[in-house]
Amino acid sequence: MIFTRLARKNNAASTLALAASIAAGGLVAASAFEAPAFAQKEKKSQPKYSKAFIEAYKPLETMASAEPVDYASIKAAVPGLVAAAENNDDRFAAGSFIYATAVKAEDQPTALQGMEMMLQSGNVPAENLGQYNFVAGQLAYAANDYAKARPYFEAAAEAGYTERDPLIFVAESYFAEDQAQQGLNYLSQIIESKVAAGEPVDEAWLKRGLAQAYNNNLKEEANKYSTWYVSQYPSSESWGDAVAIQLNTGGYQQPETLDLLRLGQRAGALRDGNVYREYVDAADYRRLPAEVVAVIDEGYAKGSLDKTDPYITDTREQAASRAEADRADADKLIADANKSGATLSTVMAAGDTMLGLKRPADAEAMYTKALSMPSADKGMVSTRLGIAQFDQGKFAEAETTFKSVNGTRKPIADLWAAYASQKASGGA
Repeated sequence: MIFTRLARKNNAASTLALAASIAAGGLVAASAFEAPAFAQKEKKSQPKYSKAFIEAYKPLETMASAEPVDYASIKAAVPGLVAAAENNDDRFAAGSFIYATAVKAEDQPTALQGMEMMLQSGNVPAENLGQYNFVAGQLAYAANDYAKARPYFEAAAEAGYTERDPLIFVAESYFAEDQAQQGLNYLSQIIESKVAAGEPVDEAWLKRGLAQAYNNNLKEEANKYSTWYVSQYPSSESWGDAVAIQLNTGGYQQPETLDLLRLGQRAGALRDGNVYREYVDAADYRRLPAEVVAVIDEGYAKGSLDKTDPYITDTREQAASRAEADRADADKLIADANKSGATLSTVMAAGDTMLGLKRPADAEAMYTKALSMPSADKGMVSTRLGIAQFDQGKFAEAETTFKSVNGTRKPIADLWAAYASQKASGGA
């Protein structure tokens, strides 16, 4: 699954390009059903079949033993067999026969009828209840009867059947009905329980949830699944997806975009020229010339930016000249910001310049001061304070700072916090 950023002229359009395996299909395939391991004709207690049922069953048993099997005739006689069942032993035997013959004939609707009869009889051995319910759920799912399938999958899970994660089919059933929010709610519960238990989460689940959230414009869900994805499976791909989703759904202005792309750059997740150009614009060579030069040079080195592009070459030339002036004036800028009467704009300008010049300790001091000043945009200041701490290797402190951010910037800060956490634990 690869999420990319559109060229800026197409910013209003959706820019997710999902892998075919996710876009074309579901998380799980339910077109084929598995046969349960029956305990069958020999039960712990001798079954007691009614006389009417035995009379209805014997001709069908004979037909099923013939070669070739006349399944059409057997199916035509099934209603009579069902009607002849008077007790639960009859129903279990009838259901077993109907299921077994229907499976051989690849008649899934009739197989479901047989499976349901066995379950309704109450004679399914306790150790097989989970598997039988799971098969019933698969058969109903294959028939697109999702409302019927859900309780069977839930019953399978309740009975302790874990072989194929039956609850995932419940989430998929909602997706199949275009009920993305309900499906994501259900999938989220499964993931949250696994995370709480310290268990790994299947990567396909996270990708599936992320794709559903994005494609259905469920922004909060997309943010949640992005954070889960990069936390569980950190890689340049997952981080690239998370950053692209935020760019495409956040509706951010340049200050927010800048801090998001700073994360992408540090995670090695900037993928193409469009993203690098957006970073260049967000940084603005007039405000952060040193950072613009560094970004352009990285884009050149990775082959993402064209060295013959006049816009990029001209921007780099002007940025390089201004960057030298910033380096020369840096200490004076800090001194001015440290004066008792310094304005918020002066302090923030100093912090931003120091961050762009890769002097994160000085930037941290400036942002710390700005945070205590009236009228400070606490979300922006805290985000950049966290970045300055991160760039010094103070990952635990940075994570705490990022987690304090609320409002519009929270999704960006949450991703930063996840990345800081990974770095603190030696990952990423």
